[in-house]
Amino acid sequence: MTSVKSFSVPGYGPERPRLTRLFARDSVLRRLDWPILLSALALSFIGSLLVYSATRNRTAINQGDPYYFLVRHLMNLGIGFALMTGTLWLGHRALRNAVPVLYGVSVLGVLLVLTPLGATINGNRNWIVLGGGFSLQPSEFVKVAIVLGMAMLLSAQVDAGDRTYPDSRAVVQALGLAAVPIMVVMMMPDLGSTMVMTVTILGVLLASGASNRWIFGLLAVGVVGAVAVWQLHLLDAYQINRFAAFADPNLDPSGVGYNTNQARIAIGSGGLTGQGLFHGAQTTGQFVPEQQTDFVFTVAGEELGFAGSILIIGLIGVILWRACRIARESTELYSTIVAAGIVAWFSFQSFENIGMALGIMPVAGIPLPFVSYGGSSMFAVWTAVGLLQSIKVQRPVRP
Repeated sequence: MTSVKSFSVPGYGPERPRLTRLFARDSVLRRLDWPILLSALALSFIGSLLVYSATRNRTAINQGDPYYFLVRHLMNLGIGFALMTGTLWLGHRALRNAVPVLYGVSVLGVLLVLTPLGATINGNRNWIVLGGGFSLQPSEFVKVAIVLGMAMLLSAQVDAGDRTYPDSRAVVQALGLAAVPIMVVMMMPDLGSTMVMTVTILGVLLASGASNRWIFGLLAVGVVGAVAVWQLHLLDAYQINRFAAFADPNLDPSGVGYNTNQARIAIGSGGLTGQGLFHGAQTTGQFVPEQQTDFVFTVAGEELGFAGSILIIGLIGVILWRACRIARESTELYSTIVAAGIVAWFSFQSFENIGMALGIMPVAGIPLPFVSYGGSSMFAVWTAVGLLQSIKVQRPVRP
């Protein structure tokens, strides 16, 4: 009689027959966090419709092919899903050992942007053009590296049983690790990514159990740094203009305030149920710049209305809720910090993106997770989903 072949997944228990392993109570499939996975997939597919609606008529950028951006968005989704699967297969514990390599590669990536290999798009020199219509934004991968690197340093003593919370030396090392890529990103300058990384660092420190003096100290340094940057005129003119337009929405409505004003008009015209997918007047008329990336939420507001916008926000909320639960139920500090760092990252980036479309936050040029067009962002957020799934799957099963 032919025996049933067995297989194993690193970090997920001993070998078992395929069918037994697939449907067992502790199987990988049954232990996945399906609300996170399904919500992320739903957001990505909604995003594909919004990206197609925003770009199908823009012959100036779609090279005459209405499906140009849609095809690439779906390709990015496929690669992102593969990265999620690979991250889950390797496991967050295995990646913990590879943090020095991952961190080094991510820092090298942002440094390359400052070389002749880097390209300036929309005022930010934070891209590496690969050709064929594809480009890479290394600062997106730095977010993953910061979460993993800080989690490794802050949890080392606690998970080893030597302490109940990280000491000052561990905190200083973790902050130093995060400071290096952030300073490089600020040199690009990429204010939006810097803001996201800063909030992520705060989330990581809070989850680690570090002393409150570090939290308040970091907040104080942030305020002083922001004032110094403003007083020393270290921001580029277009960044200053964005803050000026945020403070005064009526400032130069045909110039610096144009994006925000058009975004408000698009969202406001959607009403409760929207004008219908592919039928938005502002979207079809190409009045909102960068609508497939930074302002993709305006397509939802105009064409899907309040109902569609709330659906997107609700799906993001499901991911954040389940990620918080994963962080709370983790049995090791390293996993808790990683999950909490991802929560801080996703929550602030989503709030900033939607907020700038609504005019309640300054325009910072960051994508809406899972929804906006952009390969680097899609790859980074799906890798983060893989980390969350790994933490969930590798958690001990209660008898």
